[in-house]
Amino acid sequence: MNTRIISALTVALLSGTAAYGQADTPPAPRPMAAAEAGRITVQGTGTTRLAPDMATITLGVTAEAPEAADAMADTQRRAAEVLDTLVAAGVEDRDVQTSSVELYPRRDDSEASRQQGEPPIVGYVATNRMTVRVRDLADLGPLMDDVVGAGSNLFQGLSFGLSEPEPAEDEALADAVEDARRKAEILAQAAGVTLGQLERMDESGGNRPYPPQMMEMRAVSDSAGGIAEGELEISANVLVTWRVSEGGDTGPAAPAAAD
Repeated sequence: MNTRIISALTVALLSGTAAYGQADTPPAPRPMAAAEAGRITVQGTGTTRLAPDMATITLGVTAEAPEAADAMADTQRRAAEVLDTLVAAGVEDRDVQTSSVELYPRRDDSEASRQQGEPPIVGYVATNRMTVRVRDLADLGPLMDDVVGAGSNLFQGLSFGLSEPEPAEDEALADAVEDARRKAEILAQAAGVTLGQLERMDESGGNRPYPPQMMEMRAVSDSAGGIAEGELEISANVLVTWRVSEGGDTGPAAPAAAD
């Protein structure tokens, strides 16, 4: 009787130990599929360069007076004269836009005033800024001279651009895809694998313009005849992933980029 109980307990303990050991044993790692492991990801860059056909200038009028109303009235009067000059020069209404109108106090910044606490207000400054598109670059220099003569005394930037940038952007994007394909083929050949199906493609941005620096309109007008248009550089970037295999293609090969 006792012998049977001891035998039964022994079997139970051994069975439990085996089950416990099986539960604690981690499962064997699952082999990674070729489609998960076999990938090449590259970044391609394309650049297009061409001459601009338009310009954008940000100019303005600023005036100061002891009273706020007088400063604003003087600025608005001179801004109206600048607008009339632009219209007379053939600039269309759609190409002129007021970008900001500001009025702020000017305080006495002398050392004596600062030592007495908050410096007193000694006048007011009013500013009217406008953005102008010039579609004929041959008119740019004479136009800047004309607006200075009409009362513009503030210049906040000059940038060149394209009236229809889409064809250049498309060309840069196509070149970026071709560059990515070229890099992927080099990597695949060096690694001894076959480039297969295109799995993913993302556009990852391009060139970015820098903000213009402020300077006096008079200084710009004095050198307007020496403005150099140069050429624009439009770039595009793409991030592309292909599948690869060692013994053959994992799927239909990605089409070659167009010339």
